[in-house]
Amino acid sequence: MTKHPQNQAHVDSWYAASANRQLAFPPLQGEVEADVCIIGGGYTGLSSAIHLRKLGYSVALLEANKVGWGASGRNGGHVGTGQRADQHDLEKWVGRDAAHGLWDLGLEAVDTVCALIAEYGIDCELKQGNLHVASKAGDAADLREHVEHLNREYNYQQIRYVDSDELADMTSGQGFHGATLDTGCRHLHPLNYALGLAAAAQQEGAQLFEGSRVLSYSEGDRVRVKTDRGQVNARYLVLACNGYLENLEPRTAGRIMPINNYMLATEPLDAALARRLIRDDTSMSDTLFVINYWKLSADNRLLFGGGESYTRRFPADIGNFVRKYMLRIYPELADTRIDYGWGGTLAITLNRMPDFGRLSGSVFYAHGFSGHGVPTATLAGKLLAEAIHGNATRFDLMARVPSHTFPGGTLLRWPGLVAGMLFYALRDRLG
Repeated sequence: MTKHPQNQAHVDSWYAASANRQLAFPPLQGEVEADVCIIGGGYTGLSSAIHLRKLGYSVALLEANKVGWGASGRNGGHVGTGQRADQHDLEKWVGRDAAHGLWDLGLEAVDTVCALIAEYGIDCELKQGNLHVASKAGDAADLREHVEHLNREYNYQQIRYVDSDELADMTSGQGFHGATLDTGCRHLHPLNYALGLAAAAQQEGAQLFEGSRVLSYSEGDRVRVKTDRGQVNARYLVLACNGYLENLEPRTAGRIMPINNYMLATEPLDAALARRLIRDDTSMSDTLFVINYWKLSADNRLLFGGGESYTRRFPADIGNFVRKYMLRIYPELADTRIDYGWGGTLAITLNRMPDFGRLSGSVFYAHGFSGHGVPTATLAGKLLAEAIHGNATRFDLMARVPSHTFPGGTLLRWPGLVAGMLFYALRDRLG
């Protein structure tokens, strides 16, 4: 992916325009000693900082740009239950008992997001519910079976199946064949959530440094993490870079693929129109492999994410690029103004489950959240703190999910991904 210069401002998005606090942290200068150095100022890094401070560790966090600058400040804001992979797949990969443990961790991830928001008074438009719609007729049966499986095998009763007739009353969206309604899900303003986490980490006593891109690190009696103007010497290192890891750590880079995703924000909509689009103000998503996802903002804008591109550059006009996907679902918005369009880089894995692990007794990492990052990356910080503190049971449950290196490693993974995504995109279109 394109290398990013350090200390950039937040991209021109609706999230940046509606940010409710402005934070500024100094760049690292000189040498700093800490128990733990964290590289990355997104959800993983900020949650790690908060939970490590609660356990009594001194923390220095290094962010190349602004906290929340990457995917944590640009995403769809969905806080989904469970894991990114289906429970049937997890049962095959790790067995029934471990799959149940992973499901419980997925629920705890949502609870952790909500608990942090409540504890630190983070104003981030927290709302409830997700409506996941079947884009193809065959997907409706899969969704119905998914609900029955969670009800029966996991005793999860906050999800139910919605048939086509009822769905027509819940959304004016076109082309759907049924849905699931999961009231255990949440959704929020992702940048305001990230900024709230950063303020909480500072409140807890973590040292946060912006404009401090890490150039390299080395291990010895201490982990020594170097930027262009300083160095952190620490007992432990947390790699929380996700899609921006680049070549900092070749041993893990091949298990994730940075990809670009895009969003738009419409002009504020009339209240009646907004309720027609999404009657109950839930978040929404569809079953396409190249997923569309959307929700309403507090001022009744439709925030819509969708579309894929297979180059390293963002489209010249992101708003119009995403607009065609929005209009396939909501043709009634043909005359609606698009006020913002933006993109961001996230990291996916081959099996869409995050990659947790340790490279030594001193270096830990979690990345590859594959579009499920708001809850899972927040939980990752909690589990990383537990593992560093000496209780790695729950961290290891996540780490034991099989992870795979992309064919060709970091050199050839991009053309392989393009070929695969083009295949699935064609399957989406052909049904």
